[in-house]
Amino acid sequence: MNKIYQVYQVSDSTGEALDRIFLAIKAQFIDFECKTIHYSFTRTENQINKIISKCKEEKNVIVLYTIIDKNLSKNLAAKCKENNIPSFEILGNIISDFSKLLKKEPIRKPGGQHILDEEYYKRIEAVQFTISHDDGKIISDLEKSDVVLVGISRTSKTPTSIYLANRGYKVANIPLILNKDVPNKLIEISKKTCIVGLICDATRLSDVRRNRIHSLNEDRPGDYTDEKKILNELEDSKKLFKKNNWPTIDVTRKSVEETAASIIKILDILNSR
Repeated sequence: MNKIYQVYQVSDSTGEALDRIFLAIKAQFIDFECKTIHYSFTRTENQINKIISKCKEEKNVIVLYTIIDKNLSKNLAAKCKENNIPSFEILGNIISDFSKLLKKEPIRKPGGQHILDEEYYKRIEAVQFTISHDDGKIISDLEKSDVVLVGISRTSKTPTSIYLANRGYKVANIPLILNKDVPNKLIEISKKTCIVGLICDATRLSDVRRNRIHSLNEDRPGDYTDEKKILNELEDSKKLFKKNNWPTIDVTRKSVEETAASIIKILDILNSR
């Protein structure tokens, strides 16, 4: 039976960066079973002592941490070593190396990436825009979008839009319905606005739609999950994308993050012209 590790994630801020890094690490190891325990806004020695006390009560503990304050970081590392607890500082060496390269001292401010600056408010505005333009709710100002996602039902338009919005992109998404014309506004802006078509394997889409209906008790037409109808929907959408020369992404085996990365690459290419 595999060990179940207790992974303590200790951060002096929200812990978001640490969590993402750990997910990337975890993905590299098959059958790595673990329970994650999050400690955010850890900024005092007293908090460190309480965390170590908890760790001592557990077996198979690993401590990952991002603490900017040098003294506090050393304190945690020393106490982990003293109690034979494996610990890993995630960002410390990178910040030190950058400091040497840039010949500048880091400000060592916890949560510095969450400062309420212009970039932060840009992301908030992008999220608000994206939510209000989800599923074709508003199309009158599509030209204000950084990108418009188009695809048939359940091709990950909404989750991809929200992910991109959190990166600061204003995104609108429009569903395609078989034998129904797309809004004229979409065609009008296609020469100046980035429009990306999303497609997916028909069998996969059928499964996703079926699971959606069951989990949310949605009222859908009987042929909503029929593969033959889905194939017709997909062919119709591909013809539209080809006719308008819109770049297309197959999301079948892509995570939302991977799809978003592909879209950002398309935007970068277009913006560099």
